[in-house]
Amino acid sequence: MLIIPAIDLLNGECVRLYKGDYSEVKSYERDPSRVALDFEKMGIKRLHLVDLDAARGEGQHNRDAVRKIRAVFSGIIELGGGVRSAEDVRELLEIGVDKLIVGTVLAREPEKVESWIQSFGKVFIAGIDARNGEVKVSGWEKGTALRDTALAEKCASMGITNIIYTNIDRDGTLAGPDLENTNRIASESGIIVTLSGGISSQDDFKSVFEKGHPLLRGVITGKAYYEGRLDLEKAIHDYQKRDEEIGW
Repeated sequence: MLIIPAIDLLNGECVRLYKGDYSEVKSYERDPSRVALDFEKMGIKRLHLVDLDAARGEGQHNRDAVRKIRAVFSGIIELGGGVRSAEDVRELLEIGVDKLIVGTVLAREPEKVESWIQSFGKVFIAGIDARNGEVKVSGWEKGTALRDTALAEKCASMGITNIIYTNIDRDGTLAGPDLENTNRIASESGIIVTLSGGISSQDDFKSVFEKGHPLLRGVITGKAYYEGRLDLEKAIHDYQKRDEEIGW
């Protein structure tokens, strides 16, 4: 199981939202590259970035901050938020992002994502963010009437090899992970799934490690680390194999 810390970017800072609510934001660091450097020193192999400004689709983004993070972090960087055009894809890949998370465009224009896979290769991760089973888009502020399982099933046929599944009502809450629905997404899709949202303690890592579906290979953690509730180095020692595959 791969431990993947998150850096959420808003106005150039490292922040966390509560249940995806932009009105409930807490800033942890004005220079996110410092956080990335700390993760590098810990031996973190994969980093999850979310550009919250770009996710809203209002023309703002944090790509300068992403460049600074890339300069200090040597592992795999996956990024979500605002990946809506081929130009976005090209620029982010040129910056050095390894994997691009598609959520809004995947739900609304799956044929566009299929064309990107043909042009850019298998660098895309499906970001399925749901509330009560309904997929949400545009920074989680808009509904789709699309069920999470239906989108998960479609991902496999498109050639996507990894899904990040987030139960929005667990994100940033420290209420524990939604292991039941994440396992369901892994079972329905038949591809590698990463759990996101709700991690609050070392015991949560243990629960995912022991009860997760065989295709549940990664766990994203954010707020619990920033609030001092987690020892990431211990979690890596306890639950991550030295030869763990990180490139999916």
